[in-house]
Amino acid sequence: MSTGNTLGEATSPYLRQHADNPVHWRQWTPEALAEAAARDVPILLSIGYAACHWCHVMAHESFEDDDVAAAMNAGYVCIKVDREERPDIDAVYMNATVALTGQGGWPMTCFLTPDGRPFFCGTYYPKPNFLQLLAAVSDTWQGRRDDVEQASDQIITELRSMASGLPGGGPEVAPALCDHAVAAVLADEDTVRGGFGGAPKFPPSALLEALLRSHERTGEPAPLATVERTAIAMARGGIYDQLAGGFARYSVDASWVVPHFEKMLYDNALLLRAYAHWSRRTGNPLARKVTRETARFLIDELSADGMFISSLDADADGIEGLTYAWTPAQLTELLGGDDGRWAAALFGVTEAGTFEHGSSVLQLPADPDDIERFDRIRTALLAARLTRPQPGRDDKVITAWNGWAITALVEAGVALDEAEFLDAATRCARTVLDLHIVDGRLRRASLGGRVGDSAAILEDYATLATGLLTLHQIVGGAQWLDAAIGLLDTALEHFADPERPGRWFDTADDAEQLLVRPADPLDGATPSGASSIAEALLTAAHLVPASRADRYASAAAESLSSATPVLARLPRSAGHWLAVAEAAVRGPIQIAVATSGSDSPLLRAARELAPGGAVVVGGAVNSSELLTDRDRVDGADAAYVCRGRVCDLPVTTVGDLASALGVAV
Repeated sequence: MSTGNTLGEATSPYLRQHADNPVHWRQWTPEALAEAAARDVPILLSIGYAACHWCHVMAHESFEDDDVAAAMNAGYVCIKVDREERPDIDAVYMNATVALTGQGGWPMTCFLTPDGRPFFCGTYYPKPNFLQLLAAVSDTWQGRRDDVEQASDQIITELRSMASGLPGGGPEVAPALCDHAVAAVLADEDTVRGGFGGAPKFPPSALLEALLRSHERTGEPAPLATVERTAIAMARGGIYDQLAGGFARYSVDASWVVPHFEKMLYDNALLLRAYAHWSRRTGNPLARKVTRETARFLIDELSADGMFISSLDADADGIEGLTYAWTPAQLTELLGGDDGRWAAALFGVTEAGTFEHGSSVLQLPADPDDIERFDRIRTALLAARLTRPQPGRDDKVITAWNGWAITALVEAGVALDEAEFLDAATRCARTVLDLHIVDGRLRRASLGGRVGDSAAILEDYATLATGLLTLHQIVGGAQWLDAAIGLLDTALEHFADPERPGRWFDTADDAEQLLVRPADPLDGATPSGASSIAEALLTAAHLVPASRADRYASAAAESLSSATPVLARLPRSAGHWLAVAEAAVRGPIQIAVATSGSDSPLLRAARELAPGGAVVVGGAVNSSELLTDRDRVDGADAAYVCRGRVCDLPVTTVGDLASALGVAV
């Protein structure tokens, strides 16, 4: 039996942050559960992640405190879990926490029986409350074990009910369903401040992508107007880093002014895709600026060994926002009187402040009237900011998040004609495949070139497959298509529910068996694994030979059909489902350009004009499935446009291609 704290060898930076705690932390292992059974004590399960501000607060208050640690060690086996490394464990116990308290969040604090059944759950506890809770739970365990068993049985019953999936009986996947969902989403918009709902306000990346696709399908102006209001408000607010690019995780207010300062790879990758799409569709200068800066943020700030790390912390030296906030006096001291006052007015830095202690988060309510002056001042501010304490980095590489980054960088590369972004996506795809596939199966995460033991979940297979399929369409290469198909075949074998076609489990059938097998179809801050696999299958069905296409097309259709109840009833919880459905009801559109060279103006136009979710390939006749028996026409490059299995006559000019797609040029 282990003694002391055993987190020093973890592949999670979050767990390593706790390696010096006086708490005798364990990782989640069968041995840790067995230790609790042998000692006949409950498990204290603490779940968080490296960039979580309140996780740090609870760590400093309680887990670094000798008195609290003594109580934890004496009465419990203490287990730490990184929710990003083990989202399956997090999902089970988050559902338990929500079932018990009506809300969830991190840090998550759960008390379990030695076999993992929860009987009391909560989130953050200040030190005095936590000490009282430790004593109360220990007393209950020792003196009222029947109450513990009864509580755990009730929670397990609720968890199994929650895991049963969505009710059936939804409408068919059709334009009318998409129109209904879009109308419901638009009705919930905050038309004054952008976005949806009140504070705290999260970037609605999947909904933005879905609304752009709706606009492309219908031509209706309202979805595009909603996208632009939200995208502009975020890009000009404090949630966006006006000096270095990149988005914080959310805004604590409803006007996007003050962020919760952590920067997550998944937010920035998903938002990059949406801004790149908006840029490609409209050419909006702000969209192009944010697309470029966010892609640069990924490459400059989050890259490591060819892949992309998870996050930058909210805190620096234990203080949230220390790196990012400014006062008028600081601007004047650094820039001088005239430039300091100009910068304060431009960035909304006031004497009263928008953040803490009279400081302000930089915003950009309007474009500067002097770009040269602005660039000079921004360079000076960024250089000064780099001399401040910097946020910590979670250098863990997560497969799914890198899949989103690959897709986004490819789409940004197309939108801005930036080869560097395509190179970064290619490098990431190659490295992830080389490192994260072990014995033919995908792993969830790695750290410093060392792959972890945690098995990949459904979203890992799905989003990496989508990234590889996107890369294949733009840079070519059979290896990307082959790798994507291998991932999809594994997902179909190990994650699909054999008893309910269209339903997907988030963990594989041969993964560690938890209390329940997670199967959450709802989209949240990130797309669900189920909606992500539907997207990958829908795309793959049009890139593989016809003999294999039906398998993927049928699985995609079944997946979408299973999600129609949530699209009909809770469309804001189905943002990515809506994006996939928008593509599906159009076929999806396929554009195959027969060309003798990769620099074809017609192929470039096809990629720029294609609606979201379209499948676009280019090359010589018979070089890919969509180009079978499709050649240039009378010596000119030719574009073949199909919707589902219905195709137009080939066109040879950009104008005719735009007309075929219903796009103005």
